[in-house]
Amino acid sequence: MGDGRRPRIGLCTALERARWTVWDREAFLLSRAYVDALQVAGAVALMVPPDAWVAEHPDDVLDGLDGLVLAGGADIDPASYGESRHAKTTNTRPDRDHAEIALATRALERELPVLGICRGMQLINVALGGTLVQHLPDDLGHTDHRRALGSFDNADHDVRLEPGSLAAAACGELRHATKSHHHQAVAKLGDGVVASGWSELDDLVEAIEIPDSRWALGVQWHPEVDPRSRVVRAFTAEAARTPARA
Repeated sequence: MGDGRRPRIGLCTALERARWTVWDREAFLLSRAYVDALQVAGAVALMVPPDAWVAEHPDDVLDGLDGLVLAGGADIDPASYGESRHAKTTNTRPDRDHAEIALATRALERELPVLGICRGMQLINVALGGTLVQHLPDDLGHTDHRRALGSFDNADHDVRLEPGSLAAAACGELRHATKSHHHQAVAKLGDGVVASGWSELDDLVEAIEIPDSRWALGVQWHPEVDPRSRVVRAFTAEAARTPARA
């Protein structure tokens, strides 16, 4: 940024039951990989937990940010997009959904850069009126997008990117190797959302963007765990151009 300050990136957290040292309690958490990727890219990561106040007053958070990352995590409550729950849709956190939908919607309105990763890509689509496939094996007949729970092992596949798209610019190529771990995906695209990347496994939509926004990209894979990926760096570079706050 012009004043030498690192961009401040809001990083939305999960709310999960967790164990650490002698404790077993609910916690706001994320994989360290998200924070590491942002710090390596030159940003300050500020973790933003679900908050009922923020769901109603997103500007209270966004006023202090230069960009917003919507991270991975639990399934989005299908009530958010007007559908009944599939048997394989589990561990939903409506409080997280409400806060992140409000933050994403308002960040787009304010022309802040937004990056959605995995669940975060799906959240962007839902926030703009889109829907999700709740269990990919039912539609695709295979489990190649999430072969091992809790692991990226053997889940690598290439994604084909639209020439001239934000996704292609962020990745720096038209065919991008990815690390994938998901059982849900974008179905109907939200208002103003376009698909810009497709899995070479089965043509599943794996990148979305909003052409009328300043910089808004959703990727179904996990660039934060791949040091070769340029996606987080491209997002951070854009966030660094956010005008300095008063």
